[in-house]
Amino acid sequence: MLAVGVDLIEIGRVERVLQRHGERFLRRVYTERELAYAQGRVAALATRWAAKEATAKAFGTGIGAVRFNEIEVLCDEHGKPELQLHGQAAQLAAQRHWQYFAVSLSHAGDYAMACVVIQG
Repeated sequence: MLAVGVDLIEIGRVERVLQRHGERFLRRVYTERELAYAQGRVAALATRWAAKEATAKAFGTGIGAVRFNEIEVLCDEHGKPELQLHGQAAQLAAQRHWQYFAVSLSHAGDYAMACVVIQG
């Protein structure tokens, strides 16, 4: 099984949501480790948001089937992004026998993007 999801987001959209909803938004969408990594950098938050949406698209369940803070985007010691799933997201992946998750992130100018490939 191979599944792919891609998402492109305007960084300013994340900034506006952050200004409007603040801490509540951050806690609902991001994990503590993601927030520690981002250190308030909106572009870092936007790329992670894009990765979460791309993951939901690859799952084929649509937005809302799993909570975004159950999809965690971290970087390894070399800076390579990787997905870690928790809760319902991890259960869904296990049910589908998905074992390998690749994620690529980028941002330039006003936009952030992510591509997620899932293989089982």
